Amino acid sequence: MSAESAEGKLLSYAPGSPTVLRILLGTQLRRLRTEKGISREDAGYSIRASHAKISRLELGQVSFKQRDVADLLTLYGVTDTGERQQLLDLAKQANAPGWWHKYGDVLPTWFEVYIGLEGAASSIRTYENQFVPGLLQTAGYARAVIELAHEKATRSELDRRVALRTMRQRRLESGLTLWAVIDEAVVRRTLGGPDIMRAQIAHLLDVTAERNITVQVMPFDRGGHAAAGGPFSILRFPERELPDVVYMEQLTSALYLDKPADSDHYMEVMDRLSVQAETPRETRRFLERLIS
Repeated sequence: MSAESAEGKLLSYAPGSPTVLRILLGTQLRRLRTEKGISREDAGYSIRASHAKISRLELGQVSFKQRDVADLLTLYGVTDTGERQQLLDLAKQANAPGWWHKYGDVLPTWFEVYIGLEGAASSIRTYENQFVPGLLQTAGYARAVIELAHEKATRSELDRRVALRTMRQRRLESGLTLWAVIDEAVVRRTLGGPDIMRAQIAHLLDVTAERNITVQVMPFDRGGHAAAGGPFSILRFPERELPDVVYMEQLTSALYLDKPADSDHYMEVMDRLSVQAETPRETRRFLERLIS
């Protein structure tokens, strides 16, 4: 996707993740509103909503009603039939459920946002200090990790949670670039038993042979390092209109940062981690020694 001139042309777009389409539509509506000098309060009044609702719409945090989008376009002076239809079509696509919708019974709302972003990202850089990143987990290892947080879950629920994680990994087959720095503790800590852990390390060796996957181990002997605050991920998108998003998961919620000052800071931290950690080649040797 690309932006047109700053004079007010509409975004061009291609079908993609509903989450990202909502963000793109919200970005466009915000631009149209500010160019007309219309306040969020006045925009909200035109669609019988609060200024807070307009804020959520412009951030892509909620779904769009076709009628609301049409009314806002009229308020913002978008009268050209083609331009209006482009944005109305985008609103329709943005409201379509993602593939993960069928896992709604085991998927918390706060994580649903992340899956939508992950599905549209062109690259993800991540630091983990406890578990192998979800996109690189074997089914056995994933089940062991999931059981830690859902010890009372039924076998059927565990199966669905593992299936969801496995489905997410298909992104690695369709262009996503993943660069992970993992603490040595991640591969030293045995989850699910020795056999499952050995299979997980062997899987890491297999996937790092792929051109779009890079893994680096941060060894114990490096002492303290830049990511003292804990694990995080940085998602970058092919659309220039979308900012990088920093994602930090907590036990029952998550934090999403998209201000350039925040994402730039975390990118600097990630760059330092990549310098401090073992190189990808040294990491492969390290993992080979673990299962030799």
